[in-house]
Amino acid sequence: MMDVVALGELLIDFATQSLDEDGYPTMAAHPGGAPANFLAAVTRFGGKTALLGKVGTDAFGKMLLGTLRKAGIETRGLLADDRYFTTLAFVTFDQHGNREFSFSRKPGADTRLTFEELDLSLIDQARVFHFGTLSLTDEPARSATCQAVAYAKKQGKLITYDPNLRKPLWSSLEEAREQLIWGLSQADVVKISDEEVEFLFGLGVEAGAAHILETYGVKLVFVTCGAEGCFFQNPRAKGRIPGITGLKVIDTTGAGDIFGGSAVWKLLQTGKKPEDLDEKALGEIAAFACTSASLSTTRSGGISSVPSYEEVLERMAR
Repeated sequence: MMDVVALGELLIDFATQSLDEDGYPTMAAHPGGAPANFLAAVTRFGGKTALLGKVGTDAFGKMLLGTLRKAGIETRGLLADDRYFTTLAFVTFDQHGNREFSFSRKPGADTRLTFEELDLSLIDQARVFHFGTLSLTDEPARSATCQAVAYAKKQGKLITYDPNLRKPLWSSLEEAREQLIWGLSQADVVKISDEEVEFLFGLGVEAGAAHILETYGVKLVFVTCGAEGCFFQNPRAKGRIPGITGLKVIDTTGAGDIFGGSAVWKLLQTGKKPEDLDEKALGEIAAFACTSASLSTTRSGGISSVPSYEEVLERMAR
C-alpha cells in the first residue's frame, strides 16, 4: 500500500550562491521539482511514496534517480528517455532579493510523459494522488496529467493539488489561469500561496480560501503566506498559524512543497476525511507543516532540506 503517489516534474534546481564582479552568479545544484519535494516530506516522516514522471538519460537524470532511491521514494514509475534532456531550473535574485526563475525546458523530459507510459498500479495502491501544474504547461504531459487525475478519482483516491505557479513556463498568463483553475476543480485538498490566490482571483487570503471552498468543491484549503505562516479552512472550521521566527533563512526553494507534503502526511495520520476535521485538528496539521517548511529554509535545496520528525517536534515544543 502506498500513502501518496505524485505525478510531475523531477529536475535540478541551480540556486545562486554569490555574484562575481560582473554580476554573474555562482550556482549550486540541488535535486528538486515540486512533486518530488512534496514526496520527500511524506517519506521523511515515514510515509510510503512513489513518483510518476520522466527524466533524461543524461548525468542529471541519473543523479536524480539515485537521489529518489536514497530518499526512499519508489522509482519504478520514473522513466528515463534518451531523446530529451532533464529539466533544469535556475533561481536568481533581483535587486530587491526576490526570486526569479529561468528554465531549460524546451522541451524538458518531464513534459514528454504520456498516459500510456504511466504505471497505473501505483495509483491503484495509493491512498492519495498528488499533482501540480508544471505538468499542465505542455503536451503530452498535460493530457497524461488530466487522464491520471480522472483515473485516480474513479478509483476513489484523495486528490491533493498545489498550483505552484511559475509564470515563465506558460505561453500566456490566461492559459496559466485556466489550467490552475482546472486543477482546483479536481482537488479535495489544496495547498496554495497567497500570491497565487491574488493572481487567480484578486482576493486576500481569507476571502480567497472561502471562494475556493465554495466554488470548486474543495474540502480543505491551506493558503501559505511565506514568513507570515498560513491560513486554513474546511467546511467546519478555519484559522491561522503564525510563521516561525528566529530562524536563519538560507534557501526558501521547495518550502511550499515541503509544507504541502508535511500537511498531507499529518492529515493521513488523523484517519479522518479532510472535511470532517475540527479547528484543533486542523491547527495541529498546519502548525506541523509550517514548522517543517520553516526548518527546511535553514538549509539548501528541496528534497535534501526536509527536517526529521524529531527536529519538527523539538522546534514545536519551544
